[in-house]
Amino acid sequence: MRLLTAMTFCLLIFLFGCSEQESVKQQRQAPEVDVSTPIEAVITQWDEYTGRFGAVDEVELRARVSGYLQKVNFKDGQTVKKGDVLFVIDQRPFEIALRSAESRFTLAKKELERGNDLRKKNSISQEEVDRRLNEYEMARAALDNAKLEMEFTEVKSPIDGIVSRDLVNVGNLVNGSANNATLLTTVVSINPIHFYFDAGEGDLLKYMRLSQMDKRQSSRTAPNPVKIRLQDEDTFAHEGVMDFVDNRVDQSTGTIQGRAILDNQDGFILPGLFGRIRLLARENVSVLLVPDTIIGTDQSRKFVYIVNAENQVDRKFVKLGKLHNQELRVIESGLLATDKIIVNGLMRVRPGAQVQPVDVNISEQYDVK
Repeated sequence: MRLLTAMTFCLLIFLFGCSEQESVKQQRQAPEVDVSTPIEAVITQWDEYTGRFGAVDEVELRARVSGYLQKVNFKDGQTVKKGDVLFVIDQRPFEIALRSAESRFTLAKKELERGNDLRKKNSISQEEVDRRLNEYEMARAALDNAKLEMEFTEVKSPIDGIVSRDLVNVGNLVNGSANNATLLTTVVSINPIHFYFDAGEGDLLKYMRLSQMDKRQSSRTAPNPVKIRLQDEDTFAHEGVMDFVDNRVDQSTGTIQGRAILDNQDGFILPGLFGRIRLLARENVSVLLVPDTIIGTDQSRKFVYIVNAENQVDRKFVKLGKLHNQELRVIESGLLATDKIIVNGLMRVRPGAQVQPVDVNISEQYDVK
């Protein structure tokens, strides 16, 4: 009996020793991971939309009198100034009409002056004076019309901008009738330039609520700042302000159109180009930021790995906000400022596994601005 008790005691000591060695071995084999608390920051939040640039002014130049096109005074695609003569329609018929109108006007003026003198002497009736006055007014109107048509033979640019190609060549007959006037070319302004985009109904309601709570001014009344990038650009380098929000939501798309305006002094941006715009959403917002690369997906839910007080890996499901920049994501809920999130070594961990955490400070690695 004593021998059996001694053997049992020895066996227990052996098993306990093996268990302790196994525990030490597991601890030694626990992978190292870098952990850090989320970045706490006060940021300016922006909303992003896709849109298209458009000219502030766009004009179709059409003939206003009929005749043969005599001159084209520009090169296709060149920059033009307001008042530049771009086309000249054959002026000879209009010069003849102008001289004829001037002659009739001169005669009618003299006849009226004679009539007034004779009327003072009671040599003619007041009816005759009224008839000559009517002829004078008609002659003056005809002269003004002849001058106007003569002026219309020179088709001028009404704005500064870039002209398109000549759609009608020299020698062709152009039509100046109001219902079927010949299109000669188009001119678009370049500086400044507009940017048009559509925002969803949800975003519109958010902006309206923020305006009610005095947390953000409405873009209808305030020039809220915007930043724009082109398709081949990595940064939002073009800055402007909002200058228009439409007066209703499109029923077919559930969106409302907004517009920004920005300088384009070098003329690099052309109307029609696509771009991506950032619109000011809120200023001075306290948020938690984490690297976007550490966020995992479980079906439709997003999560991050954390290390708990027992140095075990756990998952926390989070609600994501917008990207603050190309590297950092806003976490709206699900994460505490004191949580130890795993930022490096994610491929070596699984929920419930034991790890050896190494503290790092990710706020020093990323630019929060």
